[in-house]
Amino acid sequence: MSTGSFKPNLYVLARIIKTLMDNGVMRRTNLAQASGLSYDKLQRYLNWMSERGLIIMDGDGYVRLTEEGAKAYDELVQWIIRYVGSLRLSRY
Repeated sequence: MSTGSFKPNLYVLARIIKTLMDNGVMRRTNLAQASGLSYDKLQRYLNWMSERGLIIMDGDGYVRLTEEGAKAYDELVQWIIRYVGSLRLSRY
């Protein structure tokens, strides 16, 4: 499924990546809970991230952050701090 029209919220994207960085490989259901997202919403983000090589999803429902995903997080955090002034990844 192509995610060409999907426009991710950068804070949600950073929250998903941070959760994977903190916890390592996770099942999608656990990642959804830890990220504060519904499973359906998380799946849209994961598809988008997978298409860009930020994560790898296996057939058993596990998600792993790639080296490119970790690099993207660092760049995203730097951008947010530089242009927004602070980073707040609260789920609420």
